[in-house]
Amino acid sequence: MTVRIGSVWDSTQQVLAGRAAMLIPFAAIGFVLPSLLQLLVLPQGGASSAGNVSGSGLVVTIMSLVLGVWAQLGIMALATHPATTSAEASRVGFRRFFPVLGLALAIGFVVALLVLIFIIGMVVFGFDFAAAMAVNGDPSRMPPMPGGAVIFAMIYFLVALPLTLWLVARLMLTYAVVLNERRGLGAFRRSIALTRGMTWRLIGVTLLFLIVLSVSVFAVQGVTGAVFRLILGPDMLWLVLAVTTLASAVVSAAFMTLAYVFVARLYVATAGEQALRQDGQDGSPQL
Repeated sequence: MTVRIGSVWDSTQQVLAGRAAMLIPFAAIGFVLPSLLQLLVLPQGGASSAGNVSGSGLVVTIMSLVLGVWAQLGIMALATHPATTSAEASRVGFRRFFPVLGLALAIGFVVALLVLIFIIGMVVFGFDFAAAMAVNGDPSRMPPMPGGAVIFAMIYFLVALPLTLWLVARLMLTYAVVLNERRGLGAFRRSIALTRGMTWRLIGVTLLFLIVLSVSVFAVQGVTGAVFRLILGPDMLWLVLAVTTLASAVVSAAFMTLAYVFVARLYVATAGEQALRQDGQDGSPQL
């Protein structure tokens, strides 16, 4: 079955238009609220309470992770099955949290391994990481990079970048598979199978999404920061930062919601009727 990206996009727009009132609370709680928590907790600590700030930051990070995964799964549940209610989407978000977290940890392990390989390679070719970490943000103090390290870094990224783009495209449906098909590590293989023949199109969609997201966030940060700096003055820089961060979080939340709805509709398009008949009985979703 040939899946057209244009059809998936049309389906995504229909879901966003028809279920916006149900999607917005998930986006607000999962993607905007963590930014608000960061603003409320982290600035409160000064040099005299670094330990409290560190502990609060850890709590906020954990809460952000839980809320983000919950929102992601809830949004995909709403976008996958038209009959799903907000309460059902919320329940499935918590119920499938740990399977998704396990897959995220597996992906994180692979990423960490790739970073470790890069660091070891750079050290082998003579780059001094200890000196680089001691520059304290001063580029003029950065140690020179040996020629061998430069060549290694170029070759590494020329290999790693295409591989990363391929993995992003082919594993795009992993969490949607976990949500709908009750798979563990097999979700990786299932996602690769569902996206067969779509690699270049999905890479293009991913790159376009990242470009538009980055431009939008930077534009909002620049405009919001400039306007509120003029209104509030130089003595209210923290408030300017807070407003700018909140505006950026809202824009990012909108794009993340769009992305997860798109992934859910892509899953429906590639998995076909199987995506809408999980119980094999009456066609109702078994979330």
